Amino acid sequence: MARFPELQGKVALITGAGRRAGLGEGIARRLLEEGCKVVLTDIGQVRGAEMPVTAVGTDEEMAQVAAELASSTGGECVAMALDVLEEAQVEAVIKATVERFGRLDILVNNAGIGYLMKSLVDIDAKEWDAVLGVNLRGAFLTIKHAGRQMIAQGGGRIVNIASQAAKSAFPHAAAYCSSKHGLVGLTRVASLELAGHGINVNAVCPNHVTTGLGAWQNEYFAAKQGKSVEQYLADMRARIPAGRPGLTSDTAAATAFLCSDDAVYITGEAINVSGGEENH
Repeated sequence: MARFPELQGKVALITGAGRRAGLGEGIARRLLEEGCKVVLTDIGQVRGAEMPVTAVGTDEEMAQVAAELASSTGGECVAMALDVLEEAQVEAVIKATVERFGRLDILVNNAGIGYLMKSLVDIDAKEWDAVLGVNLRGAFLTIKHAGRQMIAQGGGRIVNIASQAAKSAFPHAAAYCSSKHGLVGLTRVASLELAGHGINVNAVCPNHVTTGLGAWQNEYFAAKQGKSVEQYLADMRARIPAGRPGLTSDTAAATAFLCSDDAVYITGEAINVSGGEENH
């Protein structure tokens, strides 16, 4: 059931949303349920060892996700391939979105690499560049070009999916934490520059969510700590005041709120969605 009727008919572009059961899919579902028209994007194909088939939304999977979401919600959802590292592609996808739907009201920067986890002394420069590239450069490019379109329209909403790692540091996550801390900084600068154009820019900082990527992280960090996955998850639940890790629907709900009229006076914020685990 839609909770924000003002979102009916709004046009949303979501990056990194081509994987089943991922954060992007969850956000897309919620915005479709609110009546938005949604453009799903993902890289579409493998890009070397840093972006393997197990970690990217392929053209086939992305098209299937869009079709399934449209069918289950009754909304309008289309898929477009987008490598957020390529500025020309960013421009082209935003142009194609506007040509199809007439405008762009919402940008959700969800594309990210969270699977290149190594100790600081072991991660190589190509891996570092891949993480910083997708997680930060990609968000910069989409904000830049979506911002131009929204300025021309007279307003819009931008939501950057950051992380608890934007607030706290974690071992084996130097590149990831650096990129997410940087994303909060980018959010704050963009909010200052775009507020006068009626564009709100905020970040959402979820704690752990067991998506496909999250399951890989569970196995990786459990092994590093010498624990079973079951014990690792039990310890995680014990330290979260709400007693459970996050769900995709938690992040999606925060995103929908930030796109609603109820959040008209909120900009430049990095909002925790962590069940109380992160409190600053």
